[in-house]
Amino acid sequence: MGKDKLRKFSEIDTFPNVYQLELGKVMKGNWAKDHFKNTHPIVLELACGKGEYAVNLAKLFPEKNFIGVDLKGNRIWRGARTGVDEGIANLAFLRIQIEDLLDYFGAAEIDEIWITFADPQPQLSREKKRLTFPGFLAKYKILLSPGGKVNLKTDNDGLYSYTCEKVDELGLVSHKKTADLYKSEFANEVLSIKTHYERIYLKHNKNINYIQFSFP
Repeated sequence: MGKDKLRKFSEIDTFPNVYQLELGKVMKGNWAKDHFKNTHPIVLELACGKGEYAVNLAKLFPEKNFIGVDLKGNRIWRGARTGVDEGIANLAFLRIQIEDLLDYFGAAEIDEIWITFADPQPQLSREKKRLTFPGFLAKYKILLSPGGKVNLKTDNDGLYSYTCEKVDELGLVSHKKTADLYKSEFANEVLSIKTHYERIYLKHNKNINYIQFSFP
């Protein structure tokens, strides 16, 4: 591991807005009360990378709490550092494997989930790693409060098509979907937040897919 990565791993241990592994389990069911010190709804950004979506959503919606979830600490460092430096009180990060979500959040504790430009895991052998695989969807159903929504924003046409298929197969409720977000009616202030990778895709004229759905 390079010196810069080691420095970032060392730093996030000192950040008050970052929870890692066992420490995060203590927060299960009590994130709003014990970390955010309020009763506001909680929104997750899964596979958050540098946390660009979580950071910008937290700024737009001070009446909600946002938690970015990822395993790579050197990426989380960027969003967490911004949160500390700018005093974004409604923003936190959790460094864990996403498949372990149920160990860190209680039933109906989450109001909304965002999946933004996650690894599409295109190989069939890795289907179970896709964040919209039915196994993951079953966990989201437990975590979400009644009516809670899942948002997928991706450049990968295959992951988008796969997700649309699963939403239909499982009888989930599709609220919005488009294979070309910026040419659709849905491109509002929230959906126009752009991550580093999205800016790269757009420079190459790549279409951006979006679907929002919930559990009946």
